[in-house]
Amino acid sequence: MASLWKTLSRRKVLECGKFLTVEDHTVELPDGRVVTGWPWLITPDYVNIIPVLEDGRLLFFRQTKYGIEGESLAAVGGFVEPGEAPLDAAKRELREETGYAAEEWTPLGQYRVDSNRGGGTANFFLARSVRLIGKTESDDLEEQRPGC
Repeated sequence: MASLWKTLSRRKVLECGKFLTVEDHTVELPDGRVVTGWPWLITPDYVNIIPVLEDGRLLFFRQTKYGIEGESLAAVGGFVEPGEAPLDAAKRELREETGYAAEEWTPLGQYRVDSNRGGGTANFFLARSVRLIGKTESDDLEEQRPGC
């Protein structure tokens, strides 16, 4: 289904490497009204995975994040690289961050992070029969501790 909104113009106002671009859009609404100064965020698509170990336990991380005070419980996941399929990104992220691999993958859906302001697409997966195959290879900035 095509959008009934029309982008009349766009201007880049901020570019922060590969993780964030902010644009200022002028948008025409379906009723003909024009809105100026419509912020639009461009961020990479990402994956989050719910890994289920062979014994039925779920694998998550305990980690610290810049925007959260203290330690948090987080799902395995990360950004989809340019040209990479979301499922391939999910398999890569599970292996890199945990050293685990899964026998069975079930997509749980794709969701636009903010349908009015952009922000990339979240891709969720259920990974079953997850088993340890090697060491972590993560280059994440956060310190992560796997937990079940």
